Amino acid sequence: MFTKKRIVLALVIVFVALQLVPFGRDHTNPPATGEPTWSSPRVRELAKRACFDCHSNETRWPWYSNLAPVSWLVQRDVDEGREHLNFSTYATDEGDGDEAAKMVTRGEMPPWFYKPLHSEARLSDAETQELVAGLKATFGS
Repeated sequence: MFTKKRIVLALVIVFVALQLVPFGRDHTNPPATGEPTWSSPRVRELAKRACFDCHSNETRWPWYSNLAPVSWLVQRDVDEGREHLNFSTYATDEGDGDEAAKMVTRGEMPPWFYKPLHSEARLSDAETQELVAGLKATFGS
């Protein structure tokens, strides 16, 4: 029969073992090769607050991004975000810039699970409308 101590010990051992998996700690920010021509500095500021952690080479890597299994999820989100749209390489690889305003309008970006730990990404309704209008002006609609 398992006791609470054995269960806790097993969980600690599993957590420590997960830290040995070498995925999710590639916290590199490659150099920027060019950004889009933003419609205004304010649009860039709003995009930086709400989008740049996953959609640029200016990712801020929080402490929890070093702990598996959360590190695996963060790394996957950043890798996928950069693949779809990377503001830091937009001059050479345009990505899905035309989809950005649609995703923000539908409330799909930033994702719901990102906002609780990133208060700066919680835009007001007015800021969201300003960002959408700016993204449309920057990338077209």
